[in-house]
Amino acid sequence: MKDKIVERATELFFKMGFKSVTMDDIAADMSISKKTIYKYFSNKEDLVSDSVTLIHSKIMSMMHDVIAKDYNPIKENFEIRNMFKEMFHIAEASPVYQLRKFYPEIYQHILQVQFTQCKHFVQHNLEKGIERGYYRADINVTECIGFYYTLMFHINETSPLEKEAWQRELYILEYHTRAIGTPKGISELESYLSIPNI
Repeated sequence: MKDKIVERATELFFKMGFKSVTMDDIAADMSISKKTIYKYFSNKEDLVSDSVTLIHSKIMSMMHDVIAKDYNPIKENFEIRNMFKEMFHIAEASPVYQLRKFYPEIYQHILQVQFTQCKHFVQHNLEKGIERGYYRADINVTECIGFYYTLMFHINETSPLEKEAWQRELYILEYHTRAIGTPKGISELESYLSIPNI
């Protein structure tokens, strides 16, 4: 039952926002008593925390799946972007923006966890790109990881609407790739940018 509550609460948080959804909303949606929810969660913050942990686990699993397909590094970045688009398609308000605004302690915790794990994915992408000739060999991998990660999180922290964050993320992905790409990498980037409604 606990897992079911977390799963459904996560869907509602995405659809209506972390702040807007109440324990009453979740109970009514699931046709259970609020007492049942409080059997597993002492307060809403605990439920939000478990929800965020679930989201993070799903993101990591899906990123591993994309990387296992061994795409070229440019395609890999766009496939990961599409993965996020699919995952967050029902979210009108940016989940990251909401967490930072309404649940800063949970946000700070997940930020630290995500940076540790996500930087490995970015490093993998950069090193593969250099090896396969999509990125310049003279880039500073450590600095590029920091720049890219900081820019992406800044967008999500400061964009109240998910659609707005989504568009700005595309600009950052283009900016990042043009800054470090070889002619081969930039050509691959431009082929993706030419796709309508990407």
